Amino acid sequence: MVDDSRLQRRVLAVLLGGWGFEVHEATGGEEALEMGQILQPDLVISDWMMPGMDGIRFCKAFREMVREEYGYFILLTSKADRMDAAEGLDAGADDFLTKPVNKAELRARLNAGERILDMQRQLTEKNRIIRQTVDKLQAAHDSIDSDLIEAKKLQQSLVRERHRDFGSAQVSLLLRSAGRVGGDLVGYYPINATSFGCFAIDVSGHGITSALMTARLAGYLSSAVPEQNVALRAVGDGSFAARPLAEVARHLNDLVLSEVTTEHYFTMVLAHVSLDSGEVKLVQAGHPHPVVQRADGRIEEVGRGGVPVGLLPDVAFEDVTLTLFPGDRLLIQSDGITECPDPGGTLLGENGLFEFLNDLREVRGAALLEAILWKLGLYAGDAEFPDDISAVLVEYPGGG
Repeated sequence: MVDDSRLQRRVLAVLLGGWGFEVHEATGGEEALEMGQILQPDLVISDWMMPGMDGIRFCKAFREMVREEYGYFILLTSKADRMDAAEGLDAGADDFLTKPVNKAELRARLNAGERILDMQRQLTEKNRIIRQTVDKLQAAHDSIDSDLIEAKKLQQSLVRERHRDFGSAQVSLLLRSAGRVGGDLVGYYPINATSFGCFAIDVSGHGITSALMTARLAGYLSSAVPEQNVALRAVGDGSFAARPLAEVARHLNDLVLSEVTTEHYFTMVLAHVSLDSGEVKLVQAGHPHPVVQRADGRIEEVGRGGVPVGLLPDVAFEDVTLTLFPGDRLLIQSDGITECPDPGGTLLGENGLFEFLNDLREVRGAALLEAILWKLGLYAGDAEFPDDISAVLVEYPGGG
């Protein structure tokens, strides 16, 4: 209660005390500010006209105080002009009482103030709970994000070597996840002294479950443990030979349908390359058509489309055979390349990829794949790629 009139203060203090309020009195604005810093009052009733700091200046200063909770401010005034009321509201007052104070009106104004303060306290408590929840969610997000960063490192480690020179042929790999982890997988494995295998896989969906499936598939096509590679079979002398690719695709289809208890399926191109002849046998299972660029620049699409692996039972897959001649190269790419949109939403498409390859005819190996990725970034307008980007490049200079 702030008033330079001792009598006015005492009258209101007795009245307020009778209603259960704890009342503190101040003779003016300066004293009230000092008390307010310590007491942090819930309600302030202040006279407008006071010597020194009047009620308007005190109200403005009160609003500038650092407080944990809101303080409800009532101005006492004998003024009735609307412009005076507007001045009080601009200063931060919540309500007005006209002198002489009517007891019933005072009680009603205080009840209104208490309701507002109660709502403010409830809101403050809810905000506190929300802040705590957000902090916990942020901590959980940070922990998950940290785990995903490590998961991405592990997934990238599945592609141990990005380039391998087999003498008469070289293979290069590109793997770029759209998020922390992705559903694409590329790789290669030696078969024997005269041939090797390579593959590109795109698991449906994105995120952790897709990445876990790629890890499992990496074991099925392992280069480090040929005994576990479903595309190889052991021969009598301890070496390995290639299984028919259509048979491998059928076997993977059965494995996924019988052992993998998720709704994920995957597209794939699996190829075996002869180092001596340049002959390539491949099976395509729903993956984009591989592209052959001949030494003279001509571009051909190969493959027969096929059905994704793990989608339907008892599916038949077909091998395709082609021959790479000296200077030719084979690109097995994911749909993340051809379906990459520009800022207007137009997809790159096969023709766009062909233009990339023609522009980059003189670029070789891993540098070609990085150049394609760079040109794709320019096409996308430096936006984040919406899908994983992966590719296998087989080059056949020939001559061993």
